[in-house]
This record gives sequence, structure tokens and C-alpha cells, in this order.
Amino acid sequence: MNNTLILIPSRLGASRLPNKPLLKINNMSIINHVYKIANSSLVSQSYVATGDKEIFEEVTKNGGRCILTQNDHETGTDRIFEAFQKLENNNIEYVVNLQGDEPMLDIQDVNNLLKKTIEKKSKVSTLACEIENVGFLSKKSIVKVITNEKLIEGELSTALSFSREVRKSMKNIYHHIGIYIYNVKYLKKFVQLKQTQNEKVHKLEQLRLIDNEIEIDVGLAKTKPIGVDTHEDYLELKKIMEYKN
Repeated sequence: MNNTLILIPSRLGASRLPNKPLLKINNMSIINHVYKIANSSLVSQSYVATGDKEIFEEVTKNGGRCILTQNDHETGTDRIFEAFQKLENNNIEYVVNLQGDEPMLDIQDVNNLLKKTIEKKSKVSTLACEIENVGFLSKKSIVKVITNEKLIEGELSTALSFSREVRKSMKNIYHHIGIYIYNVKYLKKFVQLKQTQNEKVHKLEQLRLIDNEIEIDVGLAKTKPIGVDTHEDYLELKKIMEYKN
């Protein structure tokens, strides 16, 4: 897909797990695992976007493409927008924002979302999966999305809200997977909007879109995300990936 671009924002300064992108699993850094996954997608162009020279060197020395951005961006979306501008490619219609800390991401879920996004002409789209553990509903580290309709494989539903804590009685609650596909027009609009109070309180940048009445379509992922937020997460994921290898 020549009109689509994958950008992977990455930084060293994560408060809970510093230097996370450079941690190794099977002798490959986490950021290079994600970059390799991106390159297996339907999208012809993939880049890491970072403000850290260490990440830039890690990606490029292994043959990857990386764009050096400012280091002080407030959000990952701001970072990928700067990278998008630096590429100066006017043919791009959609930008895929992949998270740099999910080295077991199933790229087929992203491919399926991209196809439906283009078909529906969505402004912004994202992924979610079923919640099997009820305890996740109150776990603040897991972001939940509430959709207008029950998610069905191969279909998109509009997000009503995103939250870190939800009530069991609420309908259509899913585990949000932080992957976004932006129509370029709405990516530009998003970064021009001021942060809303709702976004600041909940620390969820996607609420800026909801608060400004920009629809986010949600697709159902077949697989569950395994992100790396803590050292314990890293050790668990390392064990799983090394066993599979």
C-alpha cells in the first residue's frame, strides 16, 4: 500500500522501565522486533520515530529506517507527526501508529484494521480485544474502550469513550490496544487541538479526539496484546518469546 505509512514512536525515558526499547530478547532489541513486524505488513514504508540517538543508532545499524525528532514531545502522536512532516511525502493518505513496546504484535490484526479503515473511510481507527479477566476492569494500567455496538470480527464500531476504570454493568467494554490508523487530514487536526481537561486527568490522549467529536472506529483483534511496561513484564515476555524460538 503505497499511500500508507507506518511510524513507530519510541523513547528511552519511560518512567517505569527506562531504556525499554533497547532491552534484548533473542539477541534483538524490543524496538527492532517491532520494526521487523512492521516490515511484514501490507504497508510498504515503515520508520521508527525517536528523539534519542541511541535508538536511532540501534535501528539504523541493523538496516532499519529511523527518523530523529525533537526529544520533548508530550505525546507519541506529536512525535509521529513531526516524523511524517520530515518525510515530505504528499502521497500518504493514512499513517499507522504502532506501539514500540509490543514485540509479539500480530500484524494480521493491523492489516485487517487497515483494510476496513480504508473501506469505511474512517477518520481514525484503533484495535481492541475481549476482556477475559474481570479483574482487568479495575486495573488502571489496562486501558478500556467502550464501543457503541458489540465488536464483531471484520466490522468496525464507534468508540464512545476510553477509561482506565469501568463498571462491570457497562456494555461493550474491551481491552484497548494502542494502535492507531489516522487519515492524514485528521492526524494534522489532532496535533493542532489543545489538550483537553479530560485527557489530562485520565492521561489518555485519545480522549482529545472524543472531546472534539472526532469519531474513532474500533476493530476487534484476534490476539491479546503483551506490552512491556515493567521489568516483570519484560522478564515474562522474554521467557515466552525465547521458549517459542
